[in-house]
Amino acid sequence: MLSNMKIFITEQQKAELERLHDSSRDGRVRDRIKAILLASEGWSSAMIAQALRLHQTTIDHHISEFLNKGKLKPENGGSDSKLSAEQTAFLISQLSDNLFHHTRDVIAFVTRTWNIIFSIPGMNKWLHRNGFTYKKPSGVPHKFSEEKKRQFIEYYKELKTTVGDEPILFIDGVHPTQATKISYGWIRKGQKKAVKTTGSRTRLNIMGALNLKALTSPLICEYKTINEYNVSRFFNEIRKVYPDYN
Repeated sequence: MLSNMKIFITEQQKAELERLHDSSRDGRVRDRIKAILLASEGWSSAMIAQALRLHQTTIDHHISEFLNKGKLKPENGGSDSKLSAEQTAFLISQLSDNLFHHTRDVIAFVTRTWNIIFSIPGMNKWLHRNGFTYKKPSGVPHKFSEEKKRQFIEYYKELKTTVGDEPILFIDGVHPTQATKISYGWIRKGQKKAVKTTGSRTRLNIMGALNLKALTSPLICEYKTINEYNVSRFFNEIRKVYPDYN
């Protein structure tokens, strides 16, 4: 029963509903919006029914359809708030190309684009039904280049065929950073969303060397600063680990 239950809508939803109420020419749509707004302000369905001169069961039905489906339009004389095939395809492409952090962000986009208002439960159902799940995107370096990555893979494959038994080391000097915080967002199932990460210099200066054939034994050295002298010291440490290849 909804007769005495106050429903919750966000301030953004309330503003969108009021804007749609002012712009709609369909009195039935305006009545549905008024019922939802009044219910969110604590009015009982009996009070709303009396004010709008509608039956109480009608008010309960309007509120239930909004909460469960995001529906604002009646069946006859127009379609409900479900998106058309074209709108659905467009929204899927937008969600695939852009990261929407919250359901309310998707709702706001749909409202701005088509004047269709979803409730949060209704949009959640739409997202799941169309193959989206709420998860973290993947971080990639902020200067990432797909072409340079491909070139390096080709070079590395060729290198492995020419060095014989000699070890191949991956060496880098790093500075611990305050990493970009990766939050959750709506992403289609089976797909990964990349978010560029940023870096900032901190107090630690670390050099490391990794042999992919000995992943559990990386060589790691910390220095006050990374300069020519300390790089030379680091290479001396590598020679100690691999004396047969000096």
